[in-house]
Amino acid sequence: MLARQRQTYILDRVREDGAVRVGDLARDLGVSDMTVRRDLELLHRQGLLEKVHGGATASSGSSLFEPGFVVKSELELDEKAAIAAAAARLVEPGMAIALSAGTTTYALARRLVEVEGITIVTNSVPVADVLYRLGRPDQTIIVTGGVRTPSDALVGPFAVAALRTIHVDLVFMGVHGMDPHSGFTTPNLLEAETNQALVSAGRRLAVVADHTKWGVIGISSIARLDQADVLFTDSRLGLDAQANLRQSVRELVVVDAGHMAMDDSLS
Repeated sequence: MLARQRQTYILDRVREDGAVRVGDLARDLGVSDMTVRRDLELLHRQGLLEKVHGGATASSGSSLFEPGFVVKSELELDEKAAIAAAAARLVEPGMAIALSAGTTTYALARRLVEVEGITIVTNSVPVADVLYRLGRPDQTIIVTGGVRTPSDALVGPFAVAALRTIHVDLVFMGVHGMDPHSGFTTPNLLEAETNQALVSAGRRLAVVADHTKWGVIGISSIARLDQADVLFTDSRLGLDAQANLRQSVRELVVVDAGHMAMDDSLS
């Protein structure tokens, strides 16, 4: 296992459990205690965790932490549904599209089960599952494969290699956070690399992100704000943030979760 893969695993464990022990990590990773201690020292210097006697804990205020897929799927339900409804209008029969992992892209996938003749590429286990169970027989679903993360994304070299051979009309990407300086980010190093390959595979990029993602910064950047052709968010996002995004993304679509209506119309 490469050093970057070990360190991503360690960060995932810290995010899930709050703390890790050197001995447990060495056993699970099949490496020496010294190797684990070097990884922990590097991650500590980067400010990604706190070293303690015999292991490590999460840094105070660390952006490594995010709820797992099941927990996140119960948050901002109305906002995600409205965003998904608006984003689905971009998809036409016969298109080839890609969906990243995330609970908002999952909501979008449920909207796409009725669109005929589309090809969907995804690195999301839940997205693939819902399209398989509810989708049409004339749809083609392509799953990248890869290593599964706590957010049910398939990531890593295998996923990246698969995505580099694919070209789609439109990529829908969910994000952990968005910030004027850091752009669109994720708390998972390998997921960032996989999402970057996903972005490169598409002619256009549509980001789906509710208001809670503004100002949140994950440890790894996926793309700059100005790389988004269109960004779908909800009306609970502050007006200053909306103005900032309008200056960065090519098109901003703001939906009203209460009325499922868009404030900005699609061109």
